[in-house]
Amino acid sequence: MPDLGPVMPEIVMTCLALLILLSELVIKRKETIAFLSIVSVAVVTYLLAGSTGTTFNGMFIADGYSLFFKLIFMLNVVLTVLISVKYIAIEKVNFGEYYGLILFSTLGMMLMASAGDLITLYIGLELMALSTYVLAGFLRHDIKSNEAAIKYFLLGAFASAFLLYGISLIYGLTGTTDLHAISSYISQKGLSGNPVLTLSMIMFAVALSFKIAAVPFHMWAPDVYEGAPTSITAFMSVGPKAAGFALIGRVFMTAFGAARIEWTGILIPIAILTMAVGNIIALSQTNIKRMLAYSSIAHAGYMLLGIIAGTSEGLASVLNYLFIYAFMNIGAFAVVIMLRSEGFKGDNISDYEGLAKTHPLAAALMLVFMFSLTGIPPTAGFMGKFYLFMSAVSAGYTWLAVTAVIFSAISAYFYLRIVMYMYMKEPKTEVQLSASPGIALALAITVIAVLVIGVLPSKVISVARIAAGF
Repeated sequence: MPDLGPVMPEIVMTCLALLILLSELVIKRKETIAFLSIVSVAVVTYLLAGSTGTTFNGMFIADGYSLFFKLIFMLNVVLTVLISVKYIAIEKVNFGEYYGLILFSTLGMMLMASAGDLITLYIGLELMALSTYVLAGFLRHDIKSNEAAIKYFLLGAFASAFLLYGISLIYGLTGTTDLHAISSYISQKGLSGNPVLTLSMIMFAVALSFKIAAVPFHMWAPDVYEGAPTSITAFMSVGPKAAGFALIGRVFMTAFGAARIEWTGILIPIAILTMAVGNIIALSQTNIKRMLAYSSIAHAGYMLLGIIAGTSEGLASVLNYLFIYAFMNIGAFAVVIMLRSEGFKGDNISDYEGLAKTHPLAAALMLVFMFSLTGIPPTAGFMGKFYLFMSAVSAGYTWLAVTAVIFSAISAYFYLRIVMYMYMKEPKTEVQLSASPGIALALAITVIAVLVIGVLPSKVISVARIAAGF
């Protein structure tokens, strides 16, 4: 009988997600289901504190690294649920399944973060992906939402095929799917430079690049971000991206650790292209959800720098940035959701004209999030980028850090354009905000976190450094 202690949070999460899914039958007030979802996350978070170790013959690992990512996933669920309650009521898709699917998707992310074996990795990834496909198409009456779900599903299936091919190659080469055993075999046999190993790493890089929306596998992101419900766009911009980086860190730095020269050669061009395409195409966007999609692509490029560094410090900077990114990105989407009301989408950047005069507090919050995404001090985004770029410099990739700084400077144009629209233009239409207690609480949490971490960054990076020492 395997030890179930390390996997107990996932077992409880499965039970609670099923209960939330079935609660639709007996609970008519959907706000109650949203509240129960947050309580479920609180219970799982409590259990996470006491679950460490490995089980199922090393297929599942509950260590500091996985715990840090799981805390990001829990935070992502809470913030998403808070900004969802009123939004899905306006969109007339106020169903209990919505919250159940979010929890199942998060369960898949938790398995991905704890994967000690390629089979666990694949099961977690598919569980996350299948739930997210449905959530992307949750606006059943909206053609764009249907299109988003189909595109996401097709390209996700494409990525799964690459991943399975990569897994089959590495199993054929080493005879195992255990990440540590793969690492030992590669070291003992001196397989670095082996063409089959290189091909398998390329397959993994392709599959995982789909999940983090890295170029040239980013094509799905703008359409899916635009078509999916805005609250789910916020959820996808943080959760699946963090889960993707959890896998990249675990697979490349553990299983392929002995072949670091080869995989850095694969990831460096991907990182440069991701930063370039994300930032340059975002300049021309007029829809804020598409702009944030390209912004999300660019941020994936920044975060790849920490992986390329190949050090614990680099990995810690990725964890730190993902934690910060959850606050600043969901905060920005919360403001976008506030502009959604009956008969008014508020998705166009021009909808923000004169917002500072009609709704100064909303404009001020958006300003903080745009400054943080740009990387302007004293926000958390600045500190996140600082640690990321310094990790690249410390590992000898100064030119890559300089490249990232240049692209980050370019991003100031499209982030600050929204600030310019809010503060330097006259309002053309009267925008009614759809504020709710949930959105107000989410905005309070995110803006405080962005400002406090910006001024006092040492606590988060210290915890991230401990977590990265797996």
